[in-house]
Amino acid sequence: MAQINPYLNFKGNCEEAFNFYKSVFGGDFPFVGRYKDMPPSENSGGIDGEKIMHMSLPISKESTLMGSDVGGEWASHIVEGNNIQLSVNAETEDDAKRIFDALSAGGRVSMPLEKTFWGALFGMFTDKFGINWMVNYDYNQQK
Repeated sequence: MAQINPYLNFKGNCEEAFNFYKSVFGGDFPFVGRYKDMPPSENSGGIDGEKIMHMSLPISKESTLMGSDVGGEWASHIVEGNNIQLSVNAETEDDAKRIFDALSAGGRVSMPLEKTFWGALFGMFTDKFGINWMVNYDYNQQK
């Protein structure tokens, strides 16, 4: 069964926000990735390398709060109220493809579903109802 988690986008204060959420919920960050850690690409948008590319904070056994800082043209689309996406973590590659194709039908794909440098199949879109989604399948999942 797929798992859905909230994914929050920030204009530069993701780490500050997540430290606040950690003070409320407790726990530890199992992953903190900075833009400086990713391979060079023309899509980096000139964002400060110290900013957060991705971080996560488990809230319970079933849910994880995830987030990142956005920059470049992506930042111009972020306003309070639309800075959240639903992130689907699929159990199989085929399931990720099925979910991505079905949910994005009639919507607008902003990042096609494709293999990434972090070892996942990943894509993003806004569905036909205006809801922002991310679909992810980690190739290194524990079976």
